[in-house]
Amino acid sequence: MSLIGKEIQPFNASAYQAGSGDFIELTEENLKGQWSVVCFYPADFTFVCPTELEDLQNQYATLKSLGVEVYSVSTDTHFTHKAWHDHSEAIGKIEYTMIGDPSQRISRGFDVLDEEAGLAQRGTFILDPEGIVQAAEINADGIGRDASTLVGKIKAAQYVRNNPGEVCPAKWEEGSETLKPSLDLVGKI
Repeated sequence: MSLIGKEIQPFNASAYQAGSGDFIELTEENLKGQWSVVCFYPADFTFVCPTELEDLQNQYATLKSLGVEVYSVSTDTHFTHKAWHDHSEAIGKIEYTMIGDPSQRISRGFDVLDEEAGLAQRGTFILDPEGIVQAAEINADGIGRDASTLVGKIKAAQYVRNNPGEVCPAKWEEGSETLKPSLDLVGKI
């Protein structure tokens, strides 16, 4: 079932706030009030995951400049996140919040839990300030994601939100033409 257009499910979780080095408590309300990217991954101390999370960190300043906060989530604990942050060169660069989901409630709520393995799948979600899912991508376990694609998706989502009645065509870039769906456009594109 698609989560697009749906509000995120309630949760409460402990997290490692990598930028400050603190443990914090979060709920779904913390993901509201600004744009958010929620990036699920299978497990800490693995192989593809650190490449993805480091790549996400490489886009973090750009995402922040767009008013976006980033959260990574796995079914590990916040303690494991801190240990990984302290012992991995790639993960040690991370400044965003790493949420622990040992109860698997968040992973289930975003429909990315591999029930058999007890691990989250590689899911990326863009949430608007109301906590409504605007974009989702889920990859098979062996396929790493490219965080640079998030920037264009977020710019398009923000444009559409701020310009009702307009939509962004394929390969839309900030400043380029949009479309205004109408009867006059049917069959003309």
